[in-house]
Amino acid sequence: MKVYLRVYDMTCGHCQKRVADAISSLEGVESVEVDLESESATVSFDPQKVSLDEIKAAIRKAGYSTESSTESENEAQEEVGTEVPDTTEVEGTTSKTTSKIMTGEPALKESKEPEEAPQTCPLTETCEQVEEEPRTPGPKAGLKEITLGVSGMTCSACAANIERILKKKAGVDLVVVNLELGRAKVVFDPSLISSKEIEETIESIGYKVEKDTVTLSLEGMSCASCAANIEKVLNRTEGVISASVNFPLEKAVVEFDSARISVREILAAVQKIGYGASVKTETVEYEDREQVSREAEIRRQRNNLIIALVLGIPIGLGNMSMMFPFLSFVPDFFSNHIVLFILSTLVLLFPGRQFFVGTLKGFKYGVTDMNLLIAAGTGSAYLISVAATFLNLGPGYNSLYYDTVAFLIIFIVLGRYLEARARGQTSEAIRKLMSLRAKTSRILVNGIEKEIPVDEVVVGDIVVVRPGEKIPVDGIVVEGSSAIDESMLTGESIPVEKFPGDIVIGATLNKTGSFSFRATKVGADTALSQIIRLVETAQTTKAPIQRVADVFAGNFIVAVHIIALLAFFFWFFIGYWRYGVGGSVALGGISPFLFSLLIAITILVISCPCAVGLATPAAIMVGTGRGAENGVLIKGGEALERAHKLDTIVFDKTGTLTEGTPKLTDLLAAPGNDEEQVLFIAATAEKGSEHPLGEAIVKGAEERGISLEKAENFRSIPGKGVEAYLEEKRILLGTRKLMEENRISFKELEAEMRGFEENGKTAMLVAFGEDIIGIVAVADTLKENSSEAIETLKKMGLEAIMITGDNAVTASAIAKEVGIHRVLAEVLPEDKANEIKKLQEEGKIVGMVGDGINDAPALIQSDVGIAMGAGTDVAMESAKIVLIKNDPRDVVVAVKLSRLTINKIKQNLIWAFGYNSIGIPIAAGILYPFVHRILITPELAAAFMALSSVSVTANSLLMKKSKI
Repeated sequence: MKVYLRVYDMTCGHCQKRVADAISSLEGVESVEVDLESESATVSFDPQKVSLDEIKAAIRKAGYSTESSTESENEAQEEVGTEVPDTTEVEGTTSKTTSKIMTGEPALKESKEPEEAPQTCPLTETCEQVEEEPRTPGPKAGLKEITLGVSGMTCSACAANIERILKKKAGVDLVVVNLELGRAKVVFDPSLISSKEIEETIESIGYKVEKDTVTLSLEGMSCASCAANIEKVLNRTEGVISASVNFPLEKAVVEFDSARISVREILAAVQKIGYGASVKTETVEYEDREQVSREAEIRRQRNNLIIALVLGIPIGLGNMSMMFPFLSFVPDFFSNHIVLFILSTLVLLFPGRQFFVGTLKGFKYGVTDMNLLIAAGTGSAYLISVAATFLNLGPGYNSLYYDTVAFLIIFIVLGRYLEARARGQTSEAIRKLMSLRAKTSRILVNGIEKEIPVDEVVVGDIVVVRPGEKIPVDGIVVEGSSAIDESMLTGESIPVEKFPGDIVIGATLNKTGSFSFRATKVGADTALSQIIRLVETAQTTKAPIQRVADVFAGNFIVAVHIIALLAFFFWFFIGYWRYGVGGSVALGGISPFLFSLLIAITILVISCPCAVGLATPAAIMVGTGRGAENGVLIKGGEALERAHKLDTIVFDKTGTLTEGTPKLTDLLAAPGNDEEQVLFIAATAEKGSEHPLGEAIVKGAEERGISLEKAENFRSIPGKGVEAYLEEKRILLGTRKLMEENRISFKELEAEMRGFEENGKTAMLVAFGEDIIGIVAVADTLKENSSEAIETLKKMGLEAIMITGDNAVTASAIAKEVGIHRVLAEVLPEDKANEIKKLQEEGKIVGMVGDGINDAPALIQSDVGIAMGAGTDVAMESAKIVLIKNDPRDVVVAVKLSRLTINKIKQNLIWAFGYNSIGIPIAAGILYPFVHRILITPELAAAFMALSSVSVTANSLLMKKSKI
């Protein structure tokens, strides 16, 4: 008999197991299926051995309540009413009945005996089912983004192959592979494809996926459901690639992207749902993953080069000694055909194996890359030589080309070794930024200092910093003061004084005093982590100009094989006979087939899409790295490319050209008074004020060393000024209207006051008692370098425009002072984007410079948004370029850097395309009929190929020496 029971109060997999075990323990129960989600149990049992009541009693004893829907109970339920599906299986037949319950009660629960009252799961606190939370949205809702390190790529065709194969996978939305950085950014739907499948796909075509991995020690798990909960939470945490939890071992192996999440944040995600987690063993520095991977590739190619040289030099000497008498000093042993065969085979099996393995894996997916060209060239020369060694093919087929095989491998591996070293230098900027991170932190725990890894600092911790130490995370000073060297982030060499309430940035250096601060941002949220993330994102994205190179590289290898075949057939059927190749003494009576084959091999070897593929990413990596080192964060290749086309730069006034905070600029004393007395009276009145203008006056007095008194009966008069009393004498500070209402004459100061206002300053009249004693003027002063920045932009041929919400008189005064001729004044924040659009409609390519908050719409509307941001605000989404130092001169740096980078890209592309345009025809023998027997050998072609890639990378690295 089969019965369907409702089981209530189950909360986790542990509960589910307890119910199943309780029922299964009864004699006569044949099978049990317990479903946690539907709160049900389906039981097959022998009614002769066990009754339904006994089953329900067993469930109650296990601590859960029940409700049955057997046919025997339906009659009772009909008296009360709902529709309850019932399935009763007796002797293999199934009957379904539906009963109606008139009261609307969901169902009848069994009455519970007092001694058998249901209890909650004893492990509810640790085993509670984790509610699904929405993932942090990536580029599209429901999609997940991961960044994988990929090693083994050698040319742009490799990157294109990975992109093409992954895009064919169901669920993959976006793939961007960066050859230089060795990273693949993949956006995918986790319900259709897993990160593991993505990794396996990349590895199946011959590349290796490099991942950050950490092993966690877990505490508090009591059942398999606990492990499932932890695994579920980790797998949906932003930055985690995959997580696997082992319940018996109480361990979790987590693969993650260190650029997006820290170990501490992974631990916090586990602890948030009630489990303990720690990393007991000392973990590696995850941020060094890219460097470790790069160094491993350099070592691998260096070892390959050593093996190739050790084996190749004897092969070359032995092979050539048979043709050139001056090499008679070479032992005859090296000229033995069998010895040459063995040595050449070893060269292909060890240093050369990478090319053949890559080719075979590519064939599996129908993709081609540089490996195919090299494998075809070296393989053909090797097979010709083996045939000549062991077979008698007649005259013209007795030459050996083992030296060609050896030198091809030597030159190609040398090129890859040099290229790996050079490419490692292009990502040096990120490594420099990562090296700034502090490794440990000193926090206060119950008043006692405790040193912990920086990953374990949490928001709210009080961190203690001593002189000479790096600040571990971002925070706000709570006690003490010091001078902080922020040059590693801002480029400013002068230390910045910090006092309680000031913000400190992680990775900066404490120079003088000890102080403590409260951590506000840790892990991936710190300013440095955001900067690193921005730089990595910029280096991973592709510039539009790279599309030309990608299209070229994607079709290049197939085109090269076609050219090689055409050249082979031409020389075999026509050229060999027409141009007297057979009679050439230098070629030693070579056969038509071998000559044509050597031409084809030379074409395959000299053709190098690497240079084309490296042209753009190498320059962008160095360019964005240079920018990061100078406090200019460029968020992508597209922004870098657009910036060089700008012809108009629009500056917001407040906080961009000006300091953004008012300062006391002028004092004017009425006849019979002195300026110090005027400032003393004004600042005393404003001492209790929180208004920015009042704070500027008080600060101005303090800077002049004026001791202030305490005013009484302070009163703010909205829109007019303030009133206060000093020694029972009234002070009035404010507008003309305030003075007029209090019948205080200020005619003798009217002209001066108007002059201040025309110069963009806020002028306030000061009255003490019944007499006017002077004027204080406050203004948002220009930044020290604003005028220099505008002048330099003009020299570069760019038009500078100022946009502001200020009135036209004030705006014009400031614009004149800074050297700007066109002003857009009285513009509301919501209208700034429209003003940018109008400029674009005039045909201008516009860059907008703002503070990234109220200017966000305009920043987005502009062709290139440039945000002024200090440290913690570097992640402003609205801008494409972020200037960390808040220095308007960095706008010039950004434009110059863009121009320099684009020039380098153009140089690289010209060289790369030019190299192939000239090299391939020469390799095909186009000069042989015209210039006396000029022919490139395969070995020389390999050397040229290596040179092309290294030269492109080296040219990009020259940007490090350029002045910006």
